Amino acid sequence: MSVKTKLKALAAGVVLSTLGGIQGALALDEVTVAYFLEWPTANQVAQMEETYDKEMGVKLKWRAFGNGNEMTQAMVSGDVQIAYSQGFVPFVVGVSTGAPIRLVGIAVTYAENDNCIVRNDAGITKENAKDLEGKKIATPIGNVTHYKLLRTLDHLGVDSNKVNLVQMNPPDGAVALARGDVAMACGFGGALTRMREYGEPLMTGAEQEAIGINTFDIVSVTNKFAEEHPDLVEKFMAVTEAANAAYKSNPDAAYPIVAKASGMDMDSTKSTMANFGFPSAADQKGPNWLGGGVQAMTKGVADVMVEAGGMDAALDDYSAFVDDNYLN
Repeated sequence: MSVKTKLKALAAGVVLSTLGGIQGALALDEVTVAYFLEWPTANQVAQMEETYDKEMGVKLKWRAFGNGNEMTQAMVSGDVQIAYSQGFVPFVVGVSTGAPIRLVGIAVTYAENDNCIVRNDAGITKENAKDLEGKKIATPIGNVTHYKLLRTLDHLGVDSNKVNLVQMNPPDGAVALARGDVAMACGFGGALTRMREYGEPLMTGAEQEAIGINTFDIVSVTNKFAEEHPDLVEKFMAVTEAANAAYKSNPDAAYPIVAKASGMDMDSTKSTMANFGFPSAADQKGPNWLGGGVQAMTKGVADVMVEAGGMDAALDDYSAFVDDNYLN
């Protein structure tokens, strides 16, 4: 199956879920939040200590997913109300194809923690990156990791239509790279740490940021949940803000709790979080983020996905899907 076909299948899945999934009335005694394992974030202290439950007055059920597209489909079906640290590209694909969700905050910014690793024995660097043409690259398809890969290949003069992109979630990509099944694998979190044992980044995160490839995950909610329970969305964001501030002031106190929540050891948790940024609510409302920057980037990402064959068409404007009213 070609990459274009895979991307269209993902988008089609969202559309079908939108048409077929009717969200029932939300029981106020429980809210389901999507998140990633092996992706340590400051808010996981509040997750483990049930601060969210106490402040929101409802039971939060945290459900782990393999990628952001799965999160979108679960939200469309009504199984999930909030997605924490959802990939930006799955969100863009979702709203472009009719998913009734909105972006309400920036969960985490990162560069080095989402990247592509070339096997040491492949003999490929950014200087001779065209040698990737004809070779297998493992990547989750249709998410921010895939978007960064496409932008990176384009910058280095590699024809993405001439590489063999293989759909693999990061843990599977790490195994494939270790076995030598692929020349390069792309991923994030603990899986990326394991990938680094067998190679080096094609481009560093800093090099990618220097050419405008920014990386961040978002907080998204279903329109239904936001419209019926705006107070719960505000409280969720407020607890997250407090947890981020507590981590910044005393990271050592947070590491053991976050490590347990994310399913990682202490060393991996510390090294991963060292490259994370957790912007404050004030920063998120600023022009670089929900004050205009995110809206512009959403359109840019959508256009790239259309060009790559991931969507039939981009919308003219994405402002309606970005809402900073819950950041207080």
